[in-house]
Amino acid sequence: MVSESKSPYLRAVLESIPAYKPGRKVVGPDGRSIKLSSNESPLGPLPSVREAIARASADLNRYPDPGAAELVTRLAGHLDVPEEHVALGAGSVGMLQQLLEAVGEPGAEVVYAWRSFEAYPLLAELSGVTSVRVPLRDEIHDLEALLAAITDDTRMVLVCNPNNPTGTAVRERELVDFLDRVPDHVLVVLDEAYREYVRDPEVPDGVTLYRDRPNVAVLRTFSKAYGLAAVRLGFLVGHPPVTDAVRKTLVPFAVNHLAQAAGIASLDAEAELLERVETTVKERERVRDALVASGWTVPPTEANFVWLRLAEDTLDFAAACAEAGVSVRPFDGEGARVTLGTPEENDVFLSVATAYAKRR
Repeated sequence: MVSESKSPYLRAVLESIPAYKPGRKVVGPDGRSIKLSSNESPLGPLPSVREAIARASADLNRYPDPGAAELVTRLAGHLDVPEEHVALGAGSVGMLQQLLEAVGEPGAEVVYAWRSFEAYPLLAELSGVTSVRVPLRDEIHDLEALLAAITDDTRMVLVCNPNNPTGTAVRERELVDFLDRVPDHVLVVLDEAYREYVRDPEVPDGVTLYRDRPNVAVLRTFSKAYGLAAVRLGFLVGHPPVTDAVRKTLVPFAVNHLAQAAGIASLDAEAELLERVETTVKERERVRDALVASGWTVPPTEANFVWLRLAEDTLDFAAACAEAGVSVRPFDGEGARVTLGTPEENDVFLSVATAYAKRR
């Protein structure tokens, strides 16, 4: 007789953690589908990058270089930093998980603004650290409040700059003042996934700020501006022992062979890639100007998306967009993030947003 089956014992915290929800795809009545719900580039890799990936695919029966030595060397030269200051991971979100595993222990706290990147609380809870969320002020990081939230138990502070999903950015004077006052035992991580889209000269480059600050590290990614979201490649710039720690928490071979080849080829083609980034920046200004002209309040954005504060209208607006075959990223009760697509895709979104504004 078989006894009544029981589920294996799993961590209790898993019951309270929702699964990460990527931006969804919708299809309109006419079959049109425009995905503006994920912060992706609307343009794929350049031909030279695709060719490099194709060549690398011939070696898929072999394990990749676990240290990605060639890519590390190229990145270090590109950023003008020592090679030991560069560490790699499966996207910047993968590197964030590595960082949390490096600092996480019972009683440890991580402080971050809210709303910010939705993976922060999920990864924090999985690593066993306590999240301390500090509300945004006027859609931007409240650095004074973040500083006040730091305690003896704080191990890490996350500053998403530009911030996801609002697109707002902290400027250099305020950020430097903040960094100068953070206790030495607290690691400050500048999450700069959208750095290539920044055009405000007063928004600092974290790689410049980290150099004489051992407790500051910078996260970047190839997923956005480089158009490599599918291969999962990110990197961290920081001082040892931070880079040493994230190398220890990296799953072996997590940075795969195709990702390494794509990263190197993308650096070779960076001038051409950044020309395409400039087209996105121009579209960003065009879309924001059109939204403001139609009555929307849209904070200045330094990323590849715009933010609409919609409060209780958020899901209704997302539904209106979906009816036209446009998917946006709604945060119920707060607002919607809309990633820039091609000019034609953006025009479809603007027609929906303009019509919606007239009946609000």
